[in-house]
Amino acid sequence: MHLDMNLLQILAVLFLPAAWAQSSSNRLGVVVEAKNITLPAGSMAVLPCHSPRMVWTQDRLKDRQRVVHWDLVRSSPDYSVERVLDMSPGARQRVYNGFNKGRISIPESAFNDGNFSLIINNVVTSDKGVYTCNLHHHYCQIHQSIQIQLDVTKSARKEKRTWDGEKTVFVVLLGSSVVLPCVNRRSLWREGLQEDQQQVAHWDFQPPGVRPDRADRLVDLYASGERRDYGPLFAQSKMSVAEDAFTLGDFSLSISDLKPVQKGLYSCHLHHHYCGLYERRIFRLTVGPPLPSAPTTPRILQNNEPEPRTEELEGPRVVNVFLPDHKGYFLQHMGYFLATFLLLALIVVAIIVLTRRRRKRGLEYELNRSDRGNVASGGEIALESTELNTCNPESLNSDYKNNLLKERDMTKDCNKDFDGKMWK
Repeated sequence: MHLDMNLLQILAVLFLPAAWAQSSSNRLGVVVEAKNITLPAGSMAVLPCHSPRMVWTQDRLKDRQRVVHWDLVRSSPDYSVERVLDMSPGARQRVYNGFNKGRISIPESAFNDGNFSLIINNVVTSDKGVYTCNLHHHYCQIHQSIQIQLDVTKSARKEKRTWDGEKTVFVVLLGSSVVLPCVNRRSLWREGLQEDQQQVAHWDFQPPGVRPDRADRLVDLYASGERRDYGPLFAQSKMSVAEDAFTLGDFSLSISDLKPVQKGLYSCHLHHHYCGLYERRIFRLTVGPPLPSAPTTPRILQNNEPEPRTEELEGPRVVNVFLPDHKGYFLQHMGYFLATFLLLALIVVAIIVLTRRRRKRGLEYELNRSDRGNVASGGEIALESTELNTCNPESLNSDYKNNLLKERDMTKDCNKDFDGKMWK
């Protein structure tokens, strides 16, 4: 809560730098809204200030607005929840389990001193579990819960009270008594003064260059119906707040016929002392130049009467009309289009010509290469056939002792001749 208060004050300083000194005072309340409003002079301004928590219900049954009840959550079976007791200021406390009557209770003066602690006598094993103290103030919209874990032991040495990071843990001796604390001593849990004396609303005005502590009080409103107007504009009916403000929760300030002297900081303060509510809304009002006057309507002549002539001579009226030359505009854009088209056509033709030339060169290269291959293969064949004709083996002579030797010699001679011809 303290963090939220600081954040709201920082936001108010960012939006309204001049309101720093005024927002730094905690007694004035928490700034919940800050706006800049600019309106023309002579217009009507409505500075909104709404709060449903400030609605005066005139509820006389306060006993039902404040309730305390204790619940028990057991881990087995299946984390069952059991209502232990509940109590209201004007009623006796109600114990739900017959076994607990006369054994479990809270102080009768709980709503007077704020002590809602649960007293358990003759602790048994079935009392183990997590106890929750729930405090509800329905009118002030306050709901608080406190959790305490209770464990039972049979050894006196194991009795202790610890904190597990989330709740207090009590380990008590079987058959002894224990008090589970739940204390809230805020004034709203006690019987306060009359409700209509606890709700107050007022508007302040701080002109430029004036310190916050010297701001002017415009109006004070009380839930009882009392009203105090301090500004002269209220007497002139140029500044007002609705008569049923506390019935609707609407404390908006209306200012008619704005003047430049009315610019500055306007603050709406809402106080509900019984509920502990202190809120403040700040508006920076800036008055601009007045709106221009509405144009006069022409006079309508009845019965088609001619308009009376005046002595002033009306000069000639010359109206210059500039029309664009549509024909030249069309031809210019057509020329741009044709030039672009011709450029693209030239690029496409150039690409096609280059591609065809490259393909033609490739085909000529392939034909030349194939011709050379054919010539080379034909020469080798002719050479081989010639050499074969010249190197025909002669008939074998019986003078050689072995025909194989003769064949070897003939082959050597043929190879020598063939090598010589090839190198030539």
